[in-house]
Amino acid sequence: MIKSVCGYCGVGCGLEYESDKLVGNITYPVNSGSVCSKGVSELISIDTATRLLRPKYRESIEDEYKDISWEESINKIVHKIQKTPKERVGFYLSGQLLTEDYYIANKLGKGFIGTNNVDTNSRTCMSSAVVAYKKAIGADFVPLRMKDIFKSNLLILAGANTSEAHVVFHNHIKKAKKKGLKIVVIDPRYTDTAQIADIYLPIRAGSDIDLFNLISKRLIDEELYNKEFVEEHINNFTLLKNKFKRVPVTKMLKRTGLSEEQFEEFFKLYVESENVITAWTMGLNQSVQGVDKNLALLNTHLLTGKIFKPGNGPLSLTGQPNAMGGREVGGLSTMLAVHFGFDDESIEKVSKFWKTENISNKPGLTATQMLEGHLDVLIVCHTDPIYHLPNRNRVEQLMKQIPLVVEINAYQNSETAAFAHIRLPAAPWGEKEGTQTNLDRSITKQERLTRTSIECKPDWEIFKLIAHGLGFAKEFNYSSAKDIFMEYQAMTRLNPYMDMSDAEYDTLSMIPFVWGEKVKEFLTPDKKGNLFFVENKLMSEKTSLEFPFVLLTGRTRDQWHSGTKTNLPATLLKFKALDFCEIHPEDAKALGIEHGDKIRVSSRRGTILTTAEVTERITQKYIFIPISNRDINYLTNDLLDRESLQPDYNHSAVKIEKVI
Repeated sequence: MIKSVCGYCGVGCGLEYESDKLVGNITYPVNSGSVCSKGVSELISIDTATRLLRPKYRESIEDEYKDISWEESINKIVHKIQKTPKERVGFYLSGQLLTEDYYIANKLGKGFIGTNNVDTNSRTCMSSAVVAYKKAIGADFVPLRMKDIFKSNLLILAGANTSEAHVVFHNHIKKAKKKGLKIVVIDPRYTDTAQIADIYLPIRAGSDIDLFNLISKRLIDEELYNKEFVEEHINNFTLLKNKFKRVPVTKMLKRTGLSEEQFEEFFKLYVESENVITAWTMGLNQSVQGVDKNLALLNTHLLTGKIFKPGNGPLSLTGQPNAMGGREVGGLSTMLAVHFGFDDESIEKVSKFWKTENISNKPGLTATQMLEGHLDVLIVCHTDPIYHLPNRNRVEQLMKQIPLVVEINAYQNSETAAFAHIRLPAAPWGEKEGTQTNLDRSITKQERLTRTSIECKPDWEIFKLIAHGLGFAKEFNYSSAKDIFMEYQAMTRLNPYMDMSDAEYDTLSMIPFVWGEKVKEFLTPDKKGNLFFVENKLMSEKTSLEFPFVLLTGRTRDQWHSGTKTNLPATLLKFKALDFCEIHPEDAKALGIEHGDKIRVSSRRGTILTTAEVTERITQKYIFIPISNRDINYLTNDLLDRESLQPDYNHSAVKIEKVI
């Protein structure tokens, strides 16, 4: 029997492999034997006709792919990089990578090629939370664990549909509810998660700042904040208090779409709850004011002192299995390894550790900037930017202009494949080993369950080959994932609160290591949390007579992103619908649309076809289409948060027409 961990969402469940099947590991503390439909079927994604099994090459994206050797493909990549100015080289990474893969790619790009254009698809899901955590508490640090829900009195879920996006954690929430946990769900949709709520708040999209500001203002006005905690541990209180004197309370409440009675019922429960956790994900992060939404939420915990205490705190719910691990090793273009920035002191420390003089002090292009950054070389690894970046028509045109696009992937049916020149077959989950960090700082280990397909290689080895070709053999002399992990462990000693050096690599698949458990105070220079006054500036795309509906997007329970792993014939029978458009009955009636009708949804950027699902789960003048519809981003707008550069996926103006 081999013990491993799941490679899907950020929960990080333990699995056991026996007799060609997967079951939940009952001794693993994260999930205690529970496993969702994605996790239990992950074996299917190893042995499937959609696997990419050999290197492929073509001179132009108009040509057909031809088989090519590994040596030839690496030589072509190396030769192009050598001829290209470093600022025109980009690495586009993924939360699907293991920490060792991430570390090598980041070290190669930033440390030796000298380009900081090394970013990840975490930019599109977690970067707003990262920026806000750093501003408010001093570091990209989640100050509590999932298990804290069993010590809490109130769990607030804001823009988070745990029932479908974090299934096993949602099951834990239901267990905690039976033991007395109260649950508030804040969402424009009455989701499966909302069905277990004690209070459901059908907030209008884009008004999260107003709601959290209303909470903070009431706490201050009625002196319900923690005066001792604020005085000793918090900055900017007086500034925030004075700013709140002038906010228009009635207008803010009206913008939320909530009645005074709804807010009062919620606020009464809030102030009566001794221990409070606020959890959130894409509903807040994926916004043109994503950082501000996060800061407004964090303000409530800084005012009440409900942070760094059991059963309390702001819990961001990471969507991918190793998005957090990627951030730890510096996978974002706006940071260096081990949570360092591009200041002189950080660059000196990292340069000395890596024994390099090539690190630039200028932050690189983010994933949402790379395609318009006039790159000559783009290496895309285990992600699908053509599918997941907003305003797809524009993305496709920009991708066509890059002279060399390299796709490293385990599967051949990505949307980006049509725009690549070289495709390298990577080992998928089950054919490689390495570590990942789940959403609450648990470092776990994926184990190799079966042999690696003959022409496939783990991602770290692919980046190692590129490094050797570029002349950095000595600096990238690794023989295993463990070698890389041990180097990374040594590097974490450069940053005192990152205690990964205490982890034991060989036991992580059985016993996860939780880093940062000794952190019980703010990680800012003065050890105090920072309050920020933010206001709703109504910056999202506006509806109009022509485009009167607001499009919301999100995950479905069984599907994973574009479906290269989950949308397989062997698993389809258990799937919920993958393509539908929720529309309110009154809106459907006005448009002459009935349940099951084919409809055309259009924005200012593009048009897609889908199927109407008439339901009262969605608020009037809103529609919901899941991201399992591969065409969804032909509709979405490419407005970005000014600080995190994360897209505003959840507020695009659209129109709907019945297909005759």
